[in-house]
Amino acid sequence: MCTAITYHTKNYYFGRNFDLEYSYHETVTITPRNYPFKFLKEKEINHHYALIGMAYVNNDYPLYYDAINEKGVGMAGLNFPDNAFYHELSTTKDNIASFEFIPWVLSQCANLEEVRALLENINIANLSFSKDLPASPLHWIISYQNESLIVESVKDGLKIYDNPVGVLTNNPTFDYQMFNLNNYMNLSIEPPVNNFAPKINLKKYSRGMGGLGLPGDLSSQSRFVKAVFTKMNSLSDDSEASSVSQFFHILTSVEQQRGCVHMGDNKFEITIYSACCNLDKGIYYYLTYDNHQITAIDMHKENLDSDKLISYNLITEQQIYKQN
Repeated sequence: MCTAITYHTKNYYFGRNFDLEYSYHETVTITPRNYPFKFLKEKEINHHYALIGMAYVNNDYPLYYDAINEKGVGMAGLNFPDNAFYHELSTTKDNIASFEFIPWVLSQCANLEEVRALLENINIANLSFSKDLPASPLHWIISYQNESLIVESVKDGLKIYDNPVGVLTNNPTFDYQMFNLNNYMNLSIEPPVNNFAPKINLKKYSRGMGGLGLPGDLSSQSRFVKAVFTKMNSLSDDSEASSVSQFFHILTSVEQQRGCVHMGDNKFEITIYSACCNLDKGIYYYLTYDNHQITAIDMHKENLDSDKLISYNLITEQQIYKQN
C-alpha cells in the first residue's frame, strides 16, 4: 500500500510513501535525454525529457515506481488490487504496458495539458515486463505545479479524475475516496464547540479535540482521509528546508511501522522509503525505513544529454549526527 501527496509553497513538491513487505533493491535513477526508451508495442523514443525517480533497474530498463521530469511533471503508480484492469490490445490507440506508463508520459509531456492530450489515445494493455515480473495492479497520480490528475484503468475503460486534494492512496476507486470525505466535514483544527447538547456542561480537556474522529488506522481509505486533512492544513515557510521538512512530516503521519500490518510468513508491510521531489528544481529527496536523515540527488548535476542510466543506491543504514 502507498500514499502520494503534493505540496505547494514557493516551489511545487511531489512525492510518496512506498509501502511494501519487501524491497527490489530500488535505486534513485536518472534517465538522460538520449537514453533509448523502448516500448513493447509502440515506437522507441530516442530523445526525450530527462527523468529522475525511484526505479528497479532490470536489464538496463528503469521500472519506475515514481518519477519527475525536467519540465516539472511528476507521476507515481500506487497499488490498486482488484480494481485495476488492463485491456487487450487496441487497433486504434497507443498500447502501453503498466510498467511503461510513467516513462511514456514523462518522456513526452511538459505540462498537464499535454498529459491530457496524450491520455486521449492511450490503452493500458495487458502486458508484462517478463514472466518473473507480471503486471502490477496500479493506478496513477500525475501532477504539475498545483494541479493533479488520477488515472485508473478499470473494466469499463480509462477513468481520468481531476484531483483537487493532491492525494492518492490505494483502494477504493478515487471517486469513492473523494465522496467519503463528506463524512469528515465536521473535523477542524480549531477547538470544538458543544453542539452535542448545549444544556450539558461539556468541557474541552485536551488540545486537538477538533480533530476527534480523524482516522488513525493504516487502511488505504483511512490514510487518504488523514493525509488530506494533514496536507490541507499544513503550514511552512517558503524556504526549501522548511518545505521539504513539512512534506516529510505529512508523509510520516501515514507511514507504516514494522509489526502493525502482518502479511503472513513473518512478513510485515513497512514504509520502505519516503520521497519528496522539488518539481521546479529537479531534486529528489528521500528517507528510508531505517535512515531518517534526508538524502538529496539533483538531476541537473548530472549529464542529462547522456544515453546511459545513472543510478544511486539508497542509503539505508541510520545516519546519526553525534553532537558531542
